[in-house]
This record gives sequence, C-alpha cells and structure tokens, in this order.
Amino acid sequence: MVTASERKIVLVTRRTRLEELVAKHHTLAQAKFYLEHLGADFADYVRENAAYAKSLDTVVSTLQGWGRWQMVDRGFLTNFVFGADDIVVALGQDGLVANTMKYLDGQPLIGLNPEPQRWDGVLLPFAPADLAALLPEVAADRRGAKAVTMAQASLSDGQVLRAVNDLFVGPRSHTSALYELQLGQRHELQSSSGIIVSTGLGSTAWLKSVVTGSFGIASSLGRGTLPAYQPEPWDSPRLTFAVREPFPSRSSSAEIVYGHATREQPLVLRSRMPDHGVIFSDGMESDYLRFTAGLQATISIAARQGRLVV
Repeated sequence: MVTASERKIVLVTRRTRLEELVAKHHTLAQAKFYLEHLGADFADYVRENAAYAKSLDTVVSTLQGWGRWQMVDRGFLTNFVFGADDIVVALGQDGLVANTMKYLDGQPLIGLNPEPQRWDGVLLPFAPADLAALLPEVAADRRGAKAVTMAQASLSDGQVLRAVNDLFVGPRSHTSALYELQLGQRHELQSSSGIIVSTGLGSTAWLKSVVTGSFGIASSLGRGTLPAYQPEPWDSPRLTFAVREPFPSRSSSAEIVYGHATREQPLVLRSRMPDHGVIFSDGMESDYLRFTAGLQATISIAARQGRLVV
C-alpha cells in the first residue's frame, strides 16, 4: 500500500504554439519570419511561451519538493502507463485535460491554468501556485473530485477508443460517410459527413455548435420558436449523438439523426466505407481507429469515469 507522501505525481505538458513552430521550421528566426510573413503577431507567441515557461517552473519547483514525480509530453500519452496510485497534473488548455483524462482509470486529475488571462479554463480550476497546497489534500483523499462520464467505441476486431468530450465517426477527408446506424430496434442506411457522439462534458462544446446551427436553419425556414439548448451534466448516464449533414437518397435515409445512447441501448454502427472511415476522439485526429467496410462499432458509456479535482 502506497502512503500519501509516496504517491507519484505525473505532470502532463504540451508544446506551446511557438515551440511547435520552431520544431517545424528548425530555428526561432525562421519561425518568426514565417509568422510575420503571414501578418501574424509574433510577439503574442513569445508572450504565450514565456507565460507557460514561468508556470512550468512554478510547478516543477513544487514537484521537486514533493518527492516522486515524472513529466510526460501529451504526444506520448497513447503509450504511457499510469500507476493505480498516481496523481496526474495537466498544465495547459482545457483540451489537454480532456486528452489526458481518457487514458486514466480513476486516478485524480488536477487541471492547472498556465495563463488565466488567455484561457477560460473550464477544466482548469487551479493556478500553478495552488499546487503546493493541493497535493497533500489530494494524496490523502481529502479533496473533492467531479465525476466525468466517458464514451467508448468498441470495434468488432477488438480495438477500443475512449473519449472525454466526443467521438467522431466518419470519413478522413471531405467525402461522404457511408454506414448503417442502429439504435434499439430502429436502423437505417445513412450517408452524411459523419456522426458526433458526445458525453455530458462534450455537450457544452462541439455538439452545442451542431445543435445551435440546426436550430438557426430551422428558425430561418419558419419553424417557429425552438427550445433553448440544454447541455447534459458532466456525469450524465447517457451519450448524445447527432448526424452531420444527413443526405436522404434512394439508398440512404435521414430519420435517426439525433438521439441518446446508454449502456442498455448503445449506438451500433456498421461501416460501408471502403478505405477512408475513421473514429477519433476529443479532436485528436492522430489518435484514431480505422473504421472501414465490414467493421462494426458499438458506442456506449465507458466503464471507467474521469475524476477532475475541484
């Protein structure tokens, strides 16, 4: 049994926009030339980078006084193995917290906002300076955590992908997604630009924009006053799906375009896409499952939940 003071801290970081550009263009001078040639504000990239570096110094200083800790870049999360007793700290934007959480199995996750003046930080309730006081409480299980429902896509070939915000099922490029959709006893062949399956947390983001756009179109077509969009709670026991741009034709229908999936009634999709179908989660297109013809995806609530320290 690991004691509170022996629990390892895993710090998850991500490269800043400036670091990404330097990695791409090899030198700071070339990165600056590239940005200024496009008319972008290079100074803003520098300010963001400096703010992140300052926050990182504060966090590392705290962790050095704690004991066991390890730093991992977001790009290595896919293959990183977290310990059951680890405490995870994410320093970055909201997306970093979501991308980290889907690889966890009940470990507490602390979201730190490196620059509150820049990032809203819905999932970043703490500042780097708060970490020193937080860690002893989290390690002793005296700090509250908010439960976050995750979605899971399970393919018929055994592959699994989880999502904290949403899953996207569709084509890799701007072509039509072809599939068979089944929800309970209802099923139909569809052609669309893809399906978004959202968790309660994700219902405040991408799904909201899809529904808002649909409401706007319906209103413009004279459909009358539409109800206000209500997102789901973060720990909602159901997922919400929306079909993007469904196209009815002789071989495809467009009736099951919005609804909910649960553990008892998952959303089942069968791919009819020869070579370009994919499933990715939380906007990470590099972390995806191939969803090509013959494969079946069962999308439901994941068995594990996220734990965001509050």
